[in-house]
Amino acid sequence: MKKIPIFDGHNDTLIKLNVPNLGDKQSFFLENTGGQLDLPRAKKGGMVGGLFGIFTPPLNTTEKKRGDPYSSSTDKTKAILNHEYASTYTNTAINFAYQLEKQSGGQVKIVQNYEQLEQAMTNDIFAMILHFEGATAIKRDLSDLKTYYDRGLRSLGLVWSRPNAFAHGVPFHYPHSPNTGPGLTQAGKKLVAACNNLGIVIDLAHINEKGFYDVAELSKYPLVVSHTGAHALCPSTRNLTDAQIDIVGASGGTIGVVFAPFIIDYKTNDDGTPDNNMPIIQLIKHIDYIARRIGIDHVSFGSDFDGASMPQELPDVSHLQKLINLLRENGYNDEAIEKIAHKNWLRVIKATWINHS
Repeated sequence: MKKIPIFDGHNDTLIKLNVPNLGDKQSFFLENTGGQLDLPRAKKGGMVGGLFGIFTPPLNTTEKKRGDPYSSSTDKTKAILNHEYASTYTNTAINFAYQLEKQSGGQVKIVQNYEQLEQAMTNDIFAMILHFEGATAIKRDLSDLKTYYDRGLRSLGLVWSRPNAFAHGVPFHYPHSPNTGPGLTQAGKKLVAACNNLGIVIDLAHINEKGFYDVAELSKYPLVVSHTGAHALCPSTRNLTDAQIDIVGASGGTIGVVFAPFIIDYKTNDDGTPDNNMPIIQLIKHIDYIARRIGIDHVSFGSDFDGASMPQELPDVSHLQKLINLLRENGYNDEAIEKIAHKNWLRVIKATWINHS
């Protein structure tokens, strides 16, 4: 059976490699024993590119971003981060991404238009799209948004799971609905319009329900939720209700199913920490649910590699073809799998980018 190329909707590898004590002694160009994503293991797993998130961690900490989101670590989701700190951190991460591109000797390309994305995939060059996971680094008046665009920003999550000047992210709660607060601020509504004008993909992962509906009403492009699951199967604040899933489908968008057990199959160990001993058939169940509800054209992968603990059966990117084979075993033909694996992502990216290159 052929290896199907995979374009992944979300990872935090840039941050893991660039934050002290997280990525020490690891290289993107070597097969590491730690971490979940590097270039050699990506090639083994058939990953050809993805959206590389830049997430601003809490001030004065180098702890891994998620930790145990349903217990004591939730304090870090409450405070609005200082813009100057977030901007400095984000620009450092962007610089690091371009260092990787330069060091790759042509193996990696930070793509900034659809033609570059197509060329990279055709020529077996690993395609990185720069994505902000949360708009904290952007000034409220949006005066630096174009500067970030010029530096390669092509996808933007309005929030992580905390408030900012533009919107309200969901706190990590289970069981709970994503209806956790108010919608977009006036600055957030202006940010949606500005992203539409520039051709920046707007990602609705982590946003609360009212903010989601505000973006759905305002944005003229297909809606994207990069890493999430179906709330009907796992009632976490991080997952989409049926009504939200329907809206993404109606917009022509796509939903990236996240691999993190604490989001799609939340169970705890005796000490209250998330249990990662999840069979990966749970991923297929979320894919099935979304595909049956809104169609095979609207479901994708959104792993969250290097941003969350992975299932024991799928510990890193090198194991991705296990998921492809499991889809085959559960009745998906290669045409459908190609849509899930990369074509749906490429379609929605093209729809947003094509007139803005």
